Formats: sequence, C-alpha cells, structure tokens
Amino acid sequence: MLLSFRFANHRSFRYEQQLNLMKVYDRKNPENLQNDAVRVIGIFGANASGKSNCLQALSYMRRMVTSSDREVEPGLGLVRDPFRLDAACLAEPSRYIVDLTLKNVRYTYGFTLDNERILEEWLYYYPLNRRRRVFERDGDDFVWGEESGKKPDLERIAEITAPTALFMSTVARFSRRRTESDTPDAEPLHSVYRWFFRTRTRSRPGPRLSRHLSMAFPEFEDDRLVIVDLLRAADIGIVDVTLKSPTPIQPPLFADLSDQDLPSETAASTGVPRRLTREAAARSERRIQFAHRGASGKVMLELADESSGTQQLLDLAIDASVVLRLGGTMTVDEIDASLHPLLTAKLIALFQSEKTNPRGSQLIFTSHDAALLGTFDTEEVLRRDEIWFVEKDEEGSSVVYPLTDFKPRKEGENRQRRYLNGNYGGVPDLSFALFERALAGRGDTE
Repeated sequence: MLLSFRFANHRSFRYEQQLNLMKVYDRKNPENLQNDAVRVIGIFGANASGKSNCLQALSYMRRMVTSSDREVEPGLGLVRDPFRLDAACLAEPSRYIVDLTLKNVRYTYGFTLDNERILEEWLYYYPLNRRRRVFERDGDDFVWGEESGKKPDLERIAEITAPTALFMSTVARFSRRRTESDTPDAEPLHSVYRWFFRTRTRSRPGPRLSRHLSMAFPEFEDDRLVIVDLLRAADIGIVDVTLKSPTPIQPPLFADLSDQDLPSETAASTGVPRRLTREAAARSERRIQFAHRGASGKVMLELADESSGTQQLLDLAIDASVVLRLGGTMTVDEIDASLHPLLTAKLIALFQSEKTNPRGSQLIFTSHDAALLGTFDTEEVLRRDEIWFVEKDEEGSSVVYPLTDFKPRKEGENRQRRYLNGNYGGVPDLSFALFERALAGRGDTE
C-alpha cells in the first residue's frame, strides 16, 4: 500500500508537498493507525488549482521507474515539467518519493533529477522496523547495503546504468532474464518495481477507444463479475457483459476480383482480395457486448450503442477489477466525468470494502463533485481522513492539504455545504462584477 507520496518542483507545485495516506481515524482498531493506510483518497479543488498535476506527478514517477532505461536517450537530457512561474525553478531539481508497505514491510524509494540527469536515487526498507539501506546513488556513485556483503551483479548493472536512467528500471530490465535473485537485496528492488508496474494511472477523463477497451477486457471471471456488478448498479438496463471471441473468415474459393479489389502487397501472398482482407481484420477483433433487458428477453448491443457514461463506467470498472484482484494503486482524474454521483460512490465503495478489496488496493481520484463530500443512504461517501484539497497560494504555487487540518464544528457537519461556502478553501474566487462588466462591454460594441 502507498503510505505517502512526496514531490517538489513539478508543474504547478513549487515546494515539496505530501499526500499522506496514513489513517487518522480507525474506530474499530485504533492501535493500527501507525501501520495502516486509507484505501481511498479524494482530492477536491477549483479548476486549474493543481488537482490533476498532483496525480500527474505520481504518473511521471511511475513512468520513469518502468521505462527510463528504454525511453530516455543518453546525451539528450531528461523530459520533465518544473514549476514555470519562477525562472529559478527551471534549473532546480525535481524530487519524487514514495513510502510503501508491501507484505508488512515498509519501503522508502525516491529520486531527484534535473534537465540533464538523475542526481540522486535511493531505496530503504524496514524489516523489524529497523532501517536498512538497499542502495544510495549520488550521480554515478553507488553505496550498497551494509548487511548483504558484496553484490557483483548489482554493481555490474550500476556500471551500465545511463546517467538519464533510474537504477530501479535498469535492474528490472536485466532481472527479467533471470530465474531467481542472486542477492538478498534484490527482493526489495523487485517488490518496489512490481508496485509501480501494477499502479494504473488515468490522466484523462472519458473512455478509451472501443478497440483498446476490448483488448483490456479481463480474462478472469471474477474480474468480469466486478464489471457486471457495477453496470447493474447503474440501473441502466444492463444485465450482463461478455466478450465475443473473433470469428475467422474463410474467403471464397473463387472470389470475384475487380479493379478496386486487386490484392495489395500484404494480401498478395495469400491471394485474398483487399476487400476480404479488410473484412477479416475488422471481424477478427474481440468485441464487448452488453445484454439488456428487453420486452421479449435479452437483447445484445455493441459498445458503440452505449452512452458515453456507460462507456466511461465500463472503462473505470475494467481497471478497477484488475487492481482489486492483483493489489496496487489506481489513480483517476475527474472520476465523476459522465458519471452520476451514486455510481461514483459505488466505485469508491468497492475499494473501501474489505470484502471486495481483500488485498488493500487503493484509489486516488480528483473530482469537482461536492456531493461526494456528503452522505448517501445515511452513509458517508468519504471519511474525514479520505478528503484532501488543493488550492494555489499568492505566488501561483499549488498546495495540497487534508480535511483533518480543520477541526469538525460538530458531529455530523455538512461538509458539502461548508466546502461550497469556502470554509475549507479549494473553491474558485468568482467575481460576478467582472462577468457583468465583460457582458456590459460586449453590449456597447454591438
């Protein structure tokens, strides 16, 4: 599980910020507060306050960990996005740090980088609550853990790690070719890498293309049932979702060839007309189909026949089902896009429930929907320690802070109303006088 995420000098965030997922309230097990994290975090704020940038910072860290050894070419520098409202920040390094707990062991991994290279990188873990160093990197110099003796394999990998690549991702690439770890410190490296690999980030609202949704549709029956449950809860008439397997096409033995159906270069070797080749390719793709309640029984509809809201919910459900089964973290920007608040609450509840989320998977999302700060059926959608806000300071730098910074005025406070009234911040400072002046000026020119 993710315990905390710290980052600095990234997009609208100038100074180091921390998204702390440690529980503040646990009525059932108050003694577990020091060792447990919440499973859901909702981030609220005005437009352009930095909500999306907070998730994008974690997405950037994940991309660097999983692909910096392949995507970044030595000598070309690094692609990053520092704070731009202060020219000094363009040359200052950016920093990214996660604190994790994996199989009851805590890990701390992080790195700093500038426009040219990786400046620092480190990994610690805490078996028996004692910190042990796996490695520390300062430029091209590495220091290894004290308790594991010499590490010839890790040292060889460190020697070929490019200045623009993370050691973590370089180790992962070479470890794929090995059947077992050679050093005691390899397991912490692999465990942390697997967490990043399993983390799913969605940086844009709206569903993926139908072809991508069909490819991403899970093979496991338990995952499919999670998807069906969410769609049934939407009360939109869907009773089942299935994946139709491709149906191969056998071309006729003697096909009529016209000028426009002459074999292309790719089809010439098989002798199949171009038209038939296109039809075979179109029908060979897997297709998602929805069973709807109809007047005379079930009616099967294609993905293109469904609304954008249904497609959005399906897309989120596909990612959620995989994360819930494997464990990990899922981030969603504007989770409420095209979704009714009750559906968003249903998706959130899947992660909050120990029954549907036995592996402790986590959901971090942004939203404008103040209804998620309230209650549905007398139950809170989000607890106090699951709610965060983002707003900008006077210098234009984003700041993230939790609802728990505010003491509740009374039991059962109306968080939705207090948020919209600006008591927690994170709302736009609208000037109706400017609107009126702009409209009045437009009228003068007509």
